Amino acid sequence: MSPHAQGSASPPLARGVSLALGLSLAAAVSLGITRFAYGLLLPAMRADLGWSYLLAGAMNTANAVGYLLGALSVPVLLRRLGAPAVLRGGTALAAAFMAGSGFVTDEAALLLQRLLAGVASAWVFVAGGLLAARLGPTWPRHAGLLLGLYYGGVGLGITVSALAVPPLLAWAVDRPHGWAWAWWALAAVCALAWVGLQATVRALPPAGAAEGTPAPAGSAAAPPRLLRVFAPALLGYALFGVGYIGYMTFVIALLRDRGVADGDVTLFYALLGLAVMASARLWSGLLDRHRDGQPLARLNALLGLATLLPAVTHAWPALLASGLLFGAVFLSVVASTTALVRHNLPPALWARGISLFTIVFAFGQIVGPAAVGWIGDGPGGLERGLLGSAAALWIGAAAAWRQRALPLQRQCGNG
Repeated sequence: MSPHAQGSASPPLARGVSLALGLSLAAAVSLGITRFAYGLLLPAMRADLGWSYLLAGAMNTANAVGYLLGALSVPVLLRRLGAPAVLRGGTALAAAFMAGSGFVTDEAALLLQRLLAGVASAWVFVAGGLLAARLGPTWPRHAGLLLGLYYGGVGLGITVSALAVPPLLAWAVDRPHGWAWAWWALAAVCALAWVGLQATVRALPPAGAAEGTPAPAGSAAAPPRLLRVFAPALLGYALFGVGYIGYMTFVIALLRDRGVADGDVTLFYALLGLAVMASARLWSGLLDRHRDGQPLARLNALLGLATLLPAVTHAWPALLASGLLFGAVFLSVVASTTALVRHNLPPALWARGISLFTIVFAFGQIVGPAAVGWIGDGPGGLERGLLGSAAALWIGAAAAWRQRALPLQRQCGNG
């Protein structure tokens, strides 16, 4: 029975929190593990397979290309199969592709595995987000909190990866291609998350009429008017995609190159993940107060500072501060673009606006890892690559700062 059929009062919030935390396993799988855990394996794989930093970065570029393809294809799957089936199937495929990465050493095969994992991760993330959004009408006063808990699952995946991967790499250091054990362990974590998601999906409230609505990432292309009025913020968000993924791909490799101990690497990455989990509501006031591009600009600028620190100092407290600041900010940049769209457009145009931001972000993610890897192969190494990432974030901040709120009449029509 639908919760609304039981009366006007919402069910206990604890139930909504429990469901949101259950769904957060999807965010943990799709980004926290499938996307970001690769940064922990990169140093061992590069040393074993003789990769350049360009090739190492290309692995995450392939993952980002797959994510874009998955985001563009998921609306068709949602219409035909429904979000629960897409979530379950995508999680199973993500686990399979993660496991497959432990069975091959050929560069082309690994690139294909990363691309396919990116496709599956997009299906999981979008379907999970759609189901998390379904909780809003049941607990309308806490819709933001519940959605924030879902996004916080990314931090859970990062933290689990930080605690699991370094010990496994140390244990398997004398085994041929010992990094493969880490891929298999991460695949097992994805499989366990699939079990948890099965139980959560069965406990969700019944779908509303909007359940079959295509996810924003696959909505029809935005009209040229939106390209024009949001141009500064779009540029800022694309450059966020370039800058943040460079940090997440290579910061662990930089620490390893400097000889940072295994325990300290684990601490750094675990704290980053915990900061992501804690950031669910940290910036909510900023996003609520501004209708212009200031939240995106300020958050990009803070990320630029977090990215700069490992490039200019070896001081351990500064490096820990970098990870904490980065984790506390980067997912809120995504939320800031959603808030910008919601503040400035009528509901009928929200999907198109969010779609446009999703697409430029995906292209930024595609460029970032390969660009930073290419810079890292040259003079100055990864420090110079992260300087490039910080520069991209700060240029993005300057661009977003120029974004003005749309006149109020634009919210009521085609503008």
